Amino acid sequence: MFGDTPLIIIEDRSSLLEAVEHLSKAPVLGVDTESDSFHHYQEKVCLIQISDTQRDYIVDPLKVPELDELGELFGDPAIVKVLHGADYDIVSLQRDFGHRFRNIFDTMLAAQFLAMPRIGLADLIGHYFGHSIDKKYQRHDWARRPLLDEHLHYARGDTHWLPALQEVLAMRLDARGQMEALREECEILEQREWTGRSADPAAFLRVKGSKNLDKDQQRVLWALWELRDDEARERDRPAFKVMPDRVLLSLAKDQPQDMDALAEHFKRGSSLVRRYGDRILEAISKGQQDDRPIPKRRRKRSSKRERGSGGGASIDRLLGPLKDWRNEVVDRDGLNPVVVANNTLLKEIARVAPEDLDALREVPGIRNWQIESFGDDLLRVVRKHGGSPKKASKRRRRRRGEGKKAEASSSPS
Repeated sequence: MFGDTPLIIIEDRSSLLEAVEHLSKAPVLGVDTESDSFHHYQEKVCLIQISDTQRDYIVDPLKVPELDELGELFGDPAIVKVLHGADYDIVSLQRDFGHRFRNIFDTMLAAQFLAMPRIGLADLIGHYFGHSIDKKYQRHDWARRPLLDEHLHYARGDTHWLPALQEVLAMRLDARGQMEALREECEILEQREWTGRSADPAAFLRVKGSKNLDKDQQRVLWALWELRDDEARERDRPAFKVMPDRVLLSLAKDQPQDMDALAEHFKRGSSLVRRYGDRILEAISKGQQDDRPIPKRRRKRSSKRERGSGGGASIDRLLGPLKDWRNEVVDRDGLNPVVVANNTLLKEIARVAPEDLDALREVPGIRNWQIESFGDDLLRVVRKHGGSPKKASKRRRRRRGEGKKAEASSSPS
């Protein structure tokens, strides 16, 4: 499978420094991580895999916690770092070690730009190299030691093929004139930061369906969320393994008052009732007596430019035609809808209703490559369907004014 490529395990500082010295000379590196998010309250990076065309490395950060030199390698703009679905790896390494990336190539994004039908890493490796990857250790507890041969075999497989995969995908992107678009997307990815577990008091509103609860039910959900979070922290387990979100939502809606009513929300004989029953009932009572205002969910702060302008009236009028245009482009050019314009961007365009390219550049989330490729088409759709009523009225008044001036200037004196 890996031919004669050696595997080097890094478990001490001297081995790390030697590896960094070798890797710093490579033009392209494959990078991946393994974490323990399915097994612990606060996830952490447990393995860092790096491959060039000569060797596969596995760094054990549980044994080598000082990894500053590795961060310098990731931040070197002269070296292409190839990742698949880079978002999670980038934010995890930034969270745990302060590492920042420069010059990345995301093979999943590349596959989307190329409109490939299947964009998983195993799918791409199978497609281009005919090799099948077994993903059975995808949810393994990577914090467990010792690492067995099958664990190491699995881990190196996620980076071994990345340098070669990058070469193939880059050639195809170049041929289609899409490399600059991918670079822009990757530069945006490089700026991502960890936004996971925090002291956000509105974190309980992340439960799917919570916005459909009334305020009293949301306060009960809040109390149940805090109970689960405390238990998850104490037991060092992911919160969803203590009690699923759907159970929290169901309890917040119905608010059972005794053990019999509570048991109806769980499978017969569930250990959750025996283990947490009394505390759940206490949390429900606490939520019912709570009169605190419901906190607002934190949103990413945006500048005036990012907020844009425009009203809701234009959205309904423009969003449908914009989606129709997007679908026509997808069918005509064989593109992935995501790399033409996703629904969030189309909604922002409908909200702002830009009249020219300068205004289009102000739309939150729009990329330079999208403006260059589709800017004129987007503006034609907006103009054809009128934009917002206020803007359309303003345009009509301006045209009438210009007509009157022209008429006056052409009249005989």
